[in-house]
Amino acid sequence: MMLGYLLARAGIEVVVLEKWPDFFRDFRGDTIHPSSLQVLSELGLLDEFLKLPHDKTTRVEAQIGGVPVTIADFSWLNIRTPYIAFTPQWHFLNFLAQAGRAYPQFQLLMETEVVDLLWEDGYVKGVKAKSKGVEREIRAEIVVGADGRHSTVREKANLPVENVGAPIDVLWFRLSKHADDPKQLFALMDHGKLLVMVDRGDYWQCAFEIVKGGFEQIKKNGLENFRQAITSLAPFTKDRVDEIIDWDQVKLLSVTVDHLRTWHQPGLICIGDAAHAMSPVGGVGINLAIQDAVAAANVLIPAFREGFPTQAHFAHIQKRREFPARMTQRFQVLIQDKVLIPYLNSKERATVPWVLRLFNWLPFLRWFPARFFGLGFRSEHVKY
Repeated sequence: MMLGYLLARAGIEVVVLEKWPDFFRDFRGDTIHPSSLQVLSELGLLDEFLKLPHDKTTRVEAQIGGVPVTIADFSWLNIRTPYIAFTPQWHFLNFLAQAGRAYPQFQLLMETEVVDLLWEDGYVKGVKAKSKGVEREIRAEIVVGADGRHSTVREKANLPVENVGAPIDVLWFRLSKHADDPKQLFALMDHGKLLVMVDRGDYWQCAFEIVKGGFEQIKKNGLENFRQAITSLAPFTKDRVDEIIDWDQVKLLSVTVDHLRTWHQPGLICIGDAAHAMSPVGGVGINLAIQDAVAAANVLIPAFREGFPTQAHFAHIQKRREFPARMTQRFQVLIQDKVLIPYLNSKERATVPWVLRLFNWLPFLRWFPARFFGLGFRSEHVKY
């Protein structure tokens, strides 16, 4: 959506395909990080974006074994937007779609799903799509696969995928929110359990992290044990965990961390999760995707103005974005393997690692994770 907006803004005709009739998906990310807010500021969209329902936080906090720890403090960043904006991603996508519709070159087709690619003489010349049961062809000079970790585009393009490994899964559910609930968002970890709670206004969107493949055992232990696991971490939810009345309300998200070795074919390139599926650690996936979109626009716009984008342009986009994507994945895997899995496999009282204790003792150290989570390994800036 961001790339479509950027290209249309530059006068290039774009068709954006969305397979669902709307953007309302609980599984979409909510964290709009400083890097993405900076892009919106450069586009002159920030003030309008901040009119959407949202919460701001300058700090990332956790509670480990009952001990509060501030992991990152974005107020240390010398930028215009030193905070994370929490807004449901469906609001963000609708916002970008509305911004895109201001340009006649922008076309958004809802309920239109890519089912295959159109190949001619070894080049991708468009896509085969299905809308309400009717198939159609959409021809294009280039195709951009931005259809997520289960990308149809990358599958049909036969792009090789390298699995980095993800030893965790996430159980996704919601609980109602009360006026006297804690205001600061945080992760809660103790006795082999980890719960993240995202404020969605009138309810909490909850992510209960588990060892990969462990959901069946949790179900065998019973719903009441699961409710008790939640309240043991977040006692203030005792008066509402009975809202979870069956397992249908608990959705399993199988975490995948992988990347393409090559992001492109003649006439096609993948970006975002289609090119590099991220772990939920740090909530950085949407923000890396937006950075990919900006980098792609910075290469594709002059390429279109000078003639036609080639694989050399696609290779340049990959070279620009592959390093930050892979470095982020390495950092996520390090946290998964060295922090999350040891905690999830332990039933003992959780203790705060000495590195995180330093963050409480020496607040300026919070700049480092704030820089990583907030701006990433390479920030992109709008050129056109």
